[in-house]
Amino acid sequence: MANYNPQRIEKKWQDKWEKLGIFQARDKLKKAKFYVLVEFPYPSGEGLHVGHCRSYIAMDVLARKRRMEGFNVLFPIGWDAFGLPTENYAIKTGVAPSLATQKNTDNFRRQAKRLGLSFDWKREINTTDPNYYKWTQWIFLQLFKEGLAYKKKLPVNWCPSCKIVLANEEVINGACERCGAKVTKIEKEQWLLRITKYADRLSDDLAKVDYPGKIKILQKDWIGRSEGAEIEFPIKGSQEKIKVFTTRPDTLFGATYLVLAPEHELISKLSFTNINEIKTYIEKAKNKKEIERIALKKDKTGVELKGVKAINPATKGEIPVWVADYVLSHYGEGSIMSVPAHDERDFQFAKKYGLIIESVVIPSHKGVPREFIDYKKKETVEYWRNRIKLNGPVLIGGIVFNSGKFTGMPSEKAKWEITKFVGGKRKTQYRFRDWIFSRQRYWGEPIPLIFCEKCSWVPVLEKDLPVRLPEIKDYKPTEKGESPLAKVKNWVNVKCPSCRGQAKRETDVMPNWAGSNWYYLRYCDPKNNRKLADPKKIKYWLPVDWYNGGMEHVTLHLLYSRFIFKFLWDIGAIPKNLGSEPYKKRTAHGVILGGDGVKMSKSRGNIINPDKIVEQHSTDAMRLYTMFMGPFGEMIPWDMKGLIGARRFLEKVWRLGNQASNAKGNSLRLKKILHKAIKKVSEDIEVLKFNTAISTLMEFSNTWQQTPLDLSKEDLKDFLKILSPFAPHLTEELWEKSGFTGFCCQQKWPKADLKLIREEKINLIIQINGKVRDKIEINPGISQKEAENAVLKRERVKKWLAGKKIKKIIFVPEKLINIVV
Repeated sequence: MANYNPQRIEKKWQDKWEKLGIFQARDKLKKAKFYVLVEFPYPSGEGLHVGHCRSYIAMDVLARKRRMEGFNVLFPIGWDAFGLPTENYAIKTGVAPSLATQKNTDNFRRQAKRLGLSFDWKREINTTDPNYYKWTQWIFLQLFKEGLAYKKKLPVNWCPSCKIVLANEEVINGACERCGAKVTKIEKEQWLLRITKYADRLSDDLAKVDYPGKIKILQKDWIGRSEGAEIEFPIKGSQEKIKVFTTRPDTLFGATYLVLAPEHELISKLSFTNINEIKTYIEKAKNKKEIERIALKKDKTGVELKGVKAINPATKGEIPVWVADYVLSHYGEGSIMSVPAHDERDFQFAKKYGLIIESVVIPSHKGVPREFIDYKKKETVEYWRNRIKLNGPVLIGGIVFNSGKFTGMPSEKAKWEITKFVGGKRKTQYRFRDWIFSRQRYWGEPIPLIFCEKCSWVPVLEKDLPVRLPEIKDYKPTEKGESPLAKVKNWVNVKCPSCRGQAKRETDVMPNWAGSNWYYLRYCDPKNNRKLADPKKIKYWLPVDWYNGGMEHVTLHLLYSRFIFKFLWDIGAIPKNLGSEPYKKRTAHGVILGGDGVKMSKSRGNIINPDKIVEQHSTDAMRLYTMFMGPFGEMIPWDMKGLIGARRFLEKVWRLGNQASNAKGNSLRLKKILHKAIKKVSEDIEVLKFNTAISTLMEFSNTWQQTPLDLSKEDLKDFLKILSPFAPHLTEELWEKSGFTGFCCQQKWPKADLKLIREEKINLIIQINGKVRDKIEINPGISQKEAENAVLKRERVKKWLAGKKIKKIIFVPEKLINIVV
């Protein structure tokens, strides 16, 4: 028997698979398809790490099983290669981003092939390929033509040293990631996409898809849809009014002050006496990150606009107006009515600054002394005022009191009655905002628009797409903070497509999200130069049957790609009968931590490169351990000892498989255990319980080892088939050595013989009103009627049912029967 030499075996089979195109998806439009998708990676200089491998190997296991089940499987890969890190690398080293990207993608491709991943390499895409971003630009033009792309001045992070606009993630402790200079806020024009127009559909259509509950919750929370009222507060002695949006108009009588966001445009129009104090506070607020401003546990700060009073439209009383950084300009109206008795942040703020706290909602009568349940008594008002000051705000609805004619009314009814009373209107509001879609960078897709003094913004003609990114040597932005492209005069200066007069190209580029929001569509038809993709192929392959990725991408990326798909569906670029959701199913994997139990990062030096693992232990051991290390959805540290165990298991299978040529195959016991394993592995893969599936395979091998010659040739085939998705190289080699024809990975997935593994007798638990009272031995597969007849004849059951009427009987086949009386 030859020694197990995985490096030789693995290279041999990888070369054969690639040469014969074993894993290429065929556009056989009548065959049952299965489209399995992983998030295509950003090709960094460090290459793949084991975090990538967890998702890729898991979906490879699924793809391999589906092929063996007879499906036409599309399992593609590509590169999300535009982005800031490559541009920063170019600035530091002078190496062109295109060259760095090519080097990195070559390395990623080599690593992925070495892992035995059954990707369809004929469909490989790259977001930096002009043949790809031509269609990214085409999508942008359709958005522009439909009025969903527009330009607007926004406050942005600004590095005065680098003279660039920074994304939030590039600001570290208030300083520029590139140079360490203090970051400020400036107003700058940016392109935006009106994703908010799709807010309701993005939220409501989550009911149509198979996503885990936590992913749906995160999507809905990010959208942040809320029903409420828009109410106007007049300013005393002024024609101006402050508009607020509130989800709790039932508490309007308890609004004791208003708060404006530091960026609120009304501040410049109001007359207040502490001008310098307000100006200083606003400047400080501009330098804070949004997440710092809205943090619930953060100490709330603010300044009163002295000399300014608003009128509460419900009470007609004067209330102060403050500016505070915990209010954001883009949410609601950039202003809030503060009801400290019924809001946690308002309560903290009011306590700190000694503002009035007025209670106007009683949650219920429970725990309230009888003498304080008369809503109209002054004593009741005083009781609740004191109780809230001591115990904190009442955050739930109940009964409105201390609210004029609405006292005694349920909160839900009072919301809309009070809104109507003060002339407000019902309104739906969203937490998320329109998508900022421009960057003052070089390494990104050029925005295909031209500015003409006469015609304003004019789209590049579709026949002139793609607008190619020119090659340059200076990747730094201009002194004014424009993209480096602004310095390429022969590229910038063009004729207007409309009037043929002198005009200039847009020099902003798209964000790195641009190419990743539609890539799953291009995999359907990656070589098409005339269309985004052939509608017939889109109709066949989409929606994606199963999409897996990281939890960090289940908000923005998932939201953006759903939005773009819906938009393309709306304009007819996607067949109407396909439906408006791109993914049927979306799952997420847990993060792999370094061996030190800390998240992997280059700075910590705990990144684990799969190349070293493969060299030391083999690809199949790497694949096996990555799937065995723990529950797929949970965070878990990498453990080198686990790799040793995986390698030993493979060596054991190698020895046993090589002995199988002399097998007698006469053990019914071993056959039964194998068929139990077939059933368990088949079920576990479908629910991503890879660790228990592998445990089952290991348990079978332990039993097989006790009598190695008792496994028949046919049973060996079935074992190799169910091991194949996890350890495809070893199983192909043993398949060939055993004299079996074809490729193991192309065989039909085995089905468990249920008659063979069914126990002769099983225990059926008998419950009465949910409590265990008896048990009975029954035959497997017994019907509910047969079970009821057997159970109701038992003396012990008769005793418990004496004098009682049976309401219903609940039957869980082969497990329990519950008699409800």
